[in-house]
Amino acid sequence: MELSVPLSAVPVAQNRVAPEITRRSANFHPTVWGDHFLAYASSQVLDAKAQQQHEQLRDELRKTLSRAASADLIDAIQRLGVAYHFESEIEAALQRMHRTWHHQRLGDAGDSVYGTALTFRLLRQHGFPVSSDVFKELKGRDGQFKEFLTRDVEALLSLHEAAHLRVRGEDVLDELVAFTTAHLESSLPDLGDAHAGKVIHALNQPIRTGLTRVEARSYISLFEPKGHDDTLLLDFAKLDFNLLQKLHQKELSEITRWWKDLDVQKKLPFAKDRLVEGYFWIMGVYFEPQYELGRKMLIKVGVMISIIDDVYDAYGTLEELALFTDAIEKWHVSATHQLPEYMRPCYEALLDVYDMIEEEMAKQGRSYAVDYAKSTMKKLVRANFEDAKWFHRGYTPSMEEYMQVALITCGYEILSTNSFVGMGDLATQEAFDWVSSCPLIVRASSVICRLANDIVGHKFEQERGHVASAVECYMEQYGASEEEAVVELKKQVGEAWKDINAEMLQPTKVAMPLLVRVLNLARVINVMYSHGDGYTHSVTNVKDIITSLFVQAVPT
Repeated sequence: MELSVPLSAVPVAQNRVAPEITRRSANFHPTVWGDHFLAYASSQVLDAKAQQQHEQLRDELRKTLSRAASADLIDAIQRLGVAYHFESEIEAALQRMHRTWHHQRLGDAGDSVYGTALTFRLLRQHGFPVSSDVFKELKGRDGQFKEFLTRDVEALLSLHEAAHLRVRGEDVLDELVAFTTAHLESSLPDLGDAHAGKVIHALNQPIRTGLTRVEARSYISLFEPKGHDDTLLLDFAKLDFNLLQKLHQKELSEITRWWKDLDVQKKLPFAKDRLVEGYFWIMGVYFEPQYELGRKMLIKVGVMISIIDDVYDAYGTLEELALFTDAIEKWHVSATHQLPEYMRPCYEALLDVYDMIEEEMAKQGRSYAVDYAKSTMKKLVRANFEDAKWFHRGYTPSMEEYMQVALITCGYEILSTNSFVGMGDLATQEAFDWVSSCPLIVRASSVICRLANDIVGHKFEQERGHVASAVECYMEQYGASEEEAVVELKKQVGEAWKDINAEMLQPTKVAMPLLVRVLNLARVINVMYSHGDGYTHSVTNVKDIITSLFVQAVPT
């Protein structure tokens, strides 16, 4: 969708007596991190002895996987966050499992149910389009799930996790989500602490919608080794987590120095100072060592999006926003002079960020990527300007009008496209054409982002003065209560997750690692907004998560 920005459409106040401008202010709280991450020296070196031990354990585990790659071992490797070391071995093992899937049958035994559900989830996670019809065998003649399932917590947990890989029309998996949720909740009073902890975690955070690093940090403490190979795996996972944490700390130190040099607090005091939370967001998109350059580029794009969002939502007048939008369209340093003084540092920083990206892409012979990245930024500011015009007119759009604009302003189109910039040769020009067309998976991720944000943040936004959110738009259009609106929007979020799952089944439109970036963007929102708006109001569980990932090492 193209949003035009004719300056003539902007109302210009006539015969003003006083030049003073009354500006909105969200009064965002200051960063909770201060200069903490500057303390990590940018030249921090990784411990040579730890690296050697890490390589030895990795080689041993690789041999084990090649020899006996069970579903349980693959699951543990993935949940402990170290699957990126064993991609080819895991793929080969899953290919073997897929070849025998059509023989899969479910009996009236918990072990059989547990194993089948686990295999189904692993195969679906890797894009194998296996049928969910096998789970219909769990129903009796009365159409209800069989009684024996209610007595086996491990089987219920496995079914619960598998059912979250559902796509639209899979009624049996929809029913399994409701069934397993109800029975896991009712089982809690009778469980010991260890089992109760696993159940509570699964109910709050299914594997499919969780972030790899966050889940790994949690699962390291829950994982119970059952033999020599498991003990090796746990030792490796702890070592890997801590080594990777040092790399992330180094990156945080460097990006904090860049942020300090921008002097955002002084030059743009109305904007959220959420650099560390922004880095967490981008680390969620890709955490692996090979995507270090991608993180360095995308975090800068991400925080610029955040600042620009605050320019449009919390500070700029409509006349100023028209000038800023026009400057972005021109994309040239000469346009700086048409901007109010406070906007100039933001505009100049944005041009600098994309100049840096252009230099990096030229080195790789992938300069074409930059045009796509800039194009999505222009699209974003056009949508932000449309949003601002609605606010200044006091206009509440229909849900259809709102979503057409809001799916752009949420930032997931631009982040999806810009995440491809850091994916090397996998991100071909054809892949950029695809992602820039807002395919279903990007739209679904954007729906999750926008609606999850609106559900938890709309009251704060309305109090400070903001365009109507999806909650208000739905209430206005359908005469619904706030509670009814939230129920409907949560239902739409659930359907969007099904669309993501469907788009990741083979044959896929682009390479699976590219699709994983879009999936991960949806996962970040799920984690960031699980207890309110954890980005805007970051003195929340998000602070605890960031501490566990970037400050506290895993005890070994």
